[in-house]
Amino acid sequence: MFKKWLSRYTGNRNRGINPKGFHVSQIKFYVLLIPLSVIMLLPILFIFSSAFKPPDELFAFPPRFFVINPTLKNFTDLFAKLSTSGIPVSRYLFNSIMITLVTVIASIMVSSMAAYALSKKKFKLKQTLFAINNIALMFVPIAVTIPRFLVIERLNLLDTFWVHILPVLAMPVGLFLMKQFMDGVPDEVIEAAQIDGASDWYIYRGIILPMIRPALATIAILTFQAAWNNAEISTLYINDESLRTLAFYLGTLTSTTAGANTVAGQGIAAAAALIMFLPNLIIFIFLQGQVMSTMSHSGLK
Repeated sequence: MFKKWLSRYTGNRNRGINPKGFHVSQIKFYVLLIPLSVIMLLPILFIFSSAFKPPDELFAFPPRFFVINPTLKNFTDLFAKLSTSGIPVSRYLFNSIMITLVTVIASIMVSSMAAYALSKKKFKLKQTLFAINNIALMFVPIAVTIPRFLVIERLNLLDTFWVHILPVLAMPVGLFLMKQFMDGVPDEVIEAAQIDGASDWYIYRGIILPMIRPALATIAILTFQAAWNNAEISTLYINDESLRTLAFYLGTLTSTTAGANTVAGQGIAAAAALIMFLPNLIIFIFLQGQVMSTMSHSGLK
């Protein structure tokens, strides 16, 4: 009886506060959110616009936001420069793709398994370990550059494929989001599975993972961005050119070109920035609904 009354009450309440269709009361939200959305879209539009600007528009004063006479010259100059490389560009691209895929998959597994233990298991120092992870969130990457280099050197990971993956495998923000999201999974569901004889592995794989898909998608996006755009590792820990990534190569290419020819360098840099940005935009478009679910915890009832 109480459930029927509660559902009727919440249903009427939701129809008044958050109707499914358009309602006059929603105009105030559009007035606020549409200008805010336009402002947030401006950096993306600027990246696309700059990549197609001819040199005279790139150096125009006052600067122009939108391109007037779009051209593909920046991309042709970039690909012409790529063709003169001693190592095929396909090698850098292959390294970036493989490193990103392995890092995303491994990071999801590590973060979700650790979050499952911290959220649903009982053991000593549980809160202490989670507090240490939260403290790690306060450190910017530049603050741990020297300790990380010393650890990598002691582990003999310099000039190896794994140096791209292992240092960024465990993301403190990934574990934090996973654990917080997993706390919303009812303990009764896990207890019922244990009564039925389910093992920890089955509970993790068959029950927990399907229920935290929004969090998995969020961690996938964060890890993808960190791995795909990372040129620091190729700079600090890699001397073998065949093990470096596309982000490092494009960054080096644009900087050396800009040093020799400022006009051509800026156009090539704009085209390279768009090429590196597009994968991030595409993966976010496909997974943005899951990200919103993670932030609002709406995926769990």
